[in-house]
Amino acid sequence: MLSRAGMSQTTKGIWMARCAGIEPCTIVMDLEGTDGRERGEDDTAFEKQSALFALAVSDIVLINMWCHDIGREQAANKPLLKTVFQVMMRLFSPRKTTLMFVIRDKTRTPLENLEPVLREDIQKIWDSVPKPQAHKETPLSEFFNVEVTALSSYEEKEEQFKEQVANLRQRFFHSIVPGGLAGDRRGVVPASGFSFSSQEIWRIIKENRDLDLPAHKVMVATVRCDEIAQEKYSSFAANEDWCELEEAVRSCPVPGFGKKLSSILEACLSEYDVEATYFEEGVRSAKQKQLEEKLLQLVQPAYQSMLGHIRSGTLDKFKEAFDNALNGGQGFAMAASDCTKSFMKLFDEGCADAVIKQANWDSAKVRDKLRRDIDAHVAEVRSVKLSEFTTLYEEKLNNALSAPVEALLDGAGDDTWPRIRKLLRRETETAVSGFSASLSGFEMDGQTMDKMILGLEDYARGVVETKAKEEAGRVLIRMKDKFMALFSHDSDSMPRVWTGSEDIRAITKTARSASLKMLSVMAAIRLDDAADSIENTLAVALLETGSATNKSSGSLDSLASSTWEEVPPSKTLITPVQCKSLWRQFKTETEYTVTQAISAQEASKRGNNWLPPPWAIVALLVLGFNEFMTLLRNPLWLGFIFVAYLLMKALWVQLDISGEFRNGALPGLLSLSTKFLPTVMNLLRKLAEEGQAPAAANNPQRNAAVQSKSFQSGANDYGDMSSSGSSEVTNMENGNEYSSPSQ
Repeated sequence: MLSRAGMSQTTKGIWMARCAGIEPCTIVMDLEGTDGRERGEDDTAFEKQSALFALAVSDIVLINMWCHDIGREQAANKPLLKTVFQVMMRLFSPRKTTLMFVIRDKTRTPLENLEPVLREDIQKIWDSVPKPQAHKETPLSEFFNVEVTALSSYEEKEEQFKEQVANLRQRFFHSIVPGGLAGDRRGVVPASGFSFSSQEIWRIIKENRDLDLPAHKVMVATVRCDEIAQEKYSSFAANEDWCELEEAVRSCPVPGFGKKLSSILEACLSEYDVEATYFEEGVRSAKQKQLEEKLLQLVQPAYQSMLGHIRSGTLDKFKEAFDNALNGGQGFAMAASDCTKSFMKLFDEGCADAVIKQANWDSAKVRDKLRRDIDAHVAEVRSVKLSEFTTLYEEKLNNALSAPVEALLDGAGDDTWPRIRKLLRRETETAVSGFSASLSGFEMDGQTMDKMILGLEDYARGVVETKAKEEAGRVLIRMKDKFMALFSHDSDSMPRVWTGSEDIRAITKTARSASLKMLSVMAAIRLDDAADSIENTLAVALLETGSATNKSSGSLDSLASSTWEEVPPSKTLITPVQCKSLWRQFKTETEYTVTQAISAQEASKRGNNWLPPPWAIVALLVLGFNEFMTLLRNPLWLGFIFVAYLLMKALWVQLDISGEFRNGALPGLLSLSTKFLPTVMNLLRKLAEEGQAPAAANNPQRNAAVQSKSFQSGANDYGDMSSSGSSEVTNMENGNEYSSPSQ
């Protein structure tokens, strides 16, 4: 205070200086007053920060108090001390500080009466301060030594005031000795570290926000604006229009959603402004912003639901339009591009309709998700379409190659694999041409298209190779069928009859050569033009070995391998060792057919040569001369012999004895034994019917009855047995024909 200038602040901030003439070295700090008008009522933070700094740094703190302020709440700095005490215990470790209350302008009231009141107020402040758990029961004396002194009025008692100040100054001499003002201090910082310690303490104090207590009107505005905001929030939550809008948007998109919700929010915020207009502007604006944020948090789920409906609806429409475009014949890439642009624009229009004016929300994430969904659907449809095209042309290749390849392999000729290669090339080119035309609408890069075409070509080769492997698994059956077709049928494809003139050895060799040809064709896959020697190797090793001595030589050793020369293992269907085993099995299973043919030929030769040897004829003429002369002398014997000859000839023809013995002697005898008696009975019946023919001519009715009876008797008694012996037979020797009675 300057008396000439009037009442004003004389100290601003914190001033520090060394006390002159006081030992030991003592630093004094001068703080500005805590109730000055210069900072105003709203800026009390520095007062608290400076007070806390003094308590934390100083060993002795002098607090000036007017005598007439003792017992008052604000003037005695009670709220300030309460806040400072609370923060000090939380931020700093306990240390002993001397609090010296200097009562200014002491009245006639004795100091002994003022001191207890002041100490009681300080104790109440200490007791009311919330303390950490470690200092719940800590007394005030652990932190502070409370001293009270009084000074007279400087204006009224100047001499007495100076004397009292001098006495007070004497108390600071040797203050750190036991019994001094700071005799029991703790946590002393060395002088060299005082500067750094003070800076750290001030930094800690500045960073603590508990000291920024608002002014009274700010506190009132805070409380009231908070109440108004809460009231408006509750009113908005219960608003009928908002509830209907929220309920509707849960199930379906709401047209004009953004405008409707913006209007409701605007009305709510306007009501807040009207009721809070007279409160402190900063608080009012802050609370309005908080209210707006809470309202936006409340309506954000509805906004997200609206965007979700727009996204899902747009995606469904895109799928429908995209399918219609593809079904209409539009190219895939063009349809995807046009539909994507159109429906992304439609989504943007829907989002613009849902925008809330008070919110700065961005729909980019939902838009990105829609774009990802559209791209995923396009990729899925693309994959399906490409798969359909690939499957379609693979089926065409399979149908075009499987049956022809099987037929060509069944023929097994020198031109089998060249014809297969030609077929594969032709069908692959046709399929690739159509496949490329189908892929052109997808506008894919050349590398991808080449890869897919190469896959189709590989599939075509795979069809041929698979069919070749299947046929190779049935090669033994094919070889036997080939052998039987050539061995059992002539050049006109007629069944071969072994009459004795056929060269069975040559026929067998030809049939086996054809079977061996089929084995060589099936032994390897020859889709490339590379030549091999499989056929020659098999022919030399299996067909041209004429004797047992040759078989033991190196010809068969060429098949003692698991690979063919000039043929990679991946193209091998039947290994040399397997060929050798298959050929051995083939010969074993066809040997019986050759043996049967040889037996049939020998039986045919025996059946066609009925004359006895020449020596037997000469012996018959010499030894049978007497009997021949006897027959000439008795013609009756000649007639009997002639009749017996005719009867035997008829039995020969009816029984087809030469045909029965073609299959061997024993089968022929067994067959004749079952047919002999029915044939004899048939001949006797025929003779009886011819003898009765004249009488039947004279009596037609009787003749008809006899014929009917005879027919029924023959049918009932002999049935199937007579039919076997009544077939038409032609005698190949004399050309006479005999017909059965049934004819």
